[in-house]
Amino acid sequence: MESKKKSWPGRLAAAAFWLMLWQWAAMAVGQEVFLVSPVRAAVTLFQLLPTAGFWARVAFSSGRILLGFGLGAVCSIALAVGARLSRTVELLLDPIMQLVKATPVASFVILALVWVRGKELSILISFLMAVPVLYSAVRTGIQSTDWQLLEMAKVFRLPVGRRLRAIWLPAVLPAFREGCRTALGLCWKSGVAAEVIGLPDGSIGDALYRAKITLSTGDLFAWTFVIICLSALFEKVFLALLGLAVRRVCGEETS
Repeated sequence: MESKKKSWPGRLAAAAFWLMLWQWAAMAVGQEVFLVSPVRAAVTLFQLLPTAGFWARVAFSSGRILLGFGLGAVCSIALAVGARLSRTVELLLDPIMQLVKATPVASFVILALVWVRGKELSILISFLMAVPVLYSAVRTGIQSTDWQLLEMAKVFRLPVGRRLRAIWLPAVLPAFREGCRTALGLCWKSGVAAEVIGLPDGSIGDALYRAKITLSTGDLFAWTFVIICLSALFEKVFLALLGLAVRRVCGEETS
């Protein structure tokens, strides 16, 4: 905790440096349509904050992206458990997971538009981005489980609930938490990218596209900053809750 407090001055100094560099670059360019200053971007953001449309877009995109992430988390856990129980399931799933990880997001978005409406597009894309990451994380946690403890639990005929809490969860939860850290960022990036292509009314992606075609660079930077803040906020909150679960189950501190 002390080291984190000491790092704040350095972080603030680094942020100030990049803001000054941004301001200098904007002044050197001299055309806001190409690069707005941080002051102009901040003014635009503060103009957006009091409007109902801003919060409606935040709620629209956040709800769908987080729903896709949640569905992906549940599905990935179920698939990882299935792969643990059946070698056939594992062999069938491995090429699919590799395919999903290797396919560009834009390809998924264009293909998905054939099957779903624009309003549901970010749910599907976030789901597809979360599943392979979390599936791999859960598999890693399962494989790291101490087989000697499993043998001992089998010998002493421990109930399934006790095995789950005492052996499986302490092995899986830390790996799952790290997977969520990566998956949440991917879901936000890919979800908003899907909205930019699908253009569902009332979404953040739609606002980004409108800012682009009207050359409203201030709005573009402001909405980009909002996306970054939302991604960081939900990641912090979710990981804090998951970290609490890890500490309660494992009895250890997490970073």
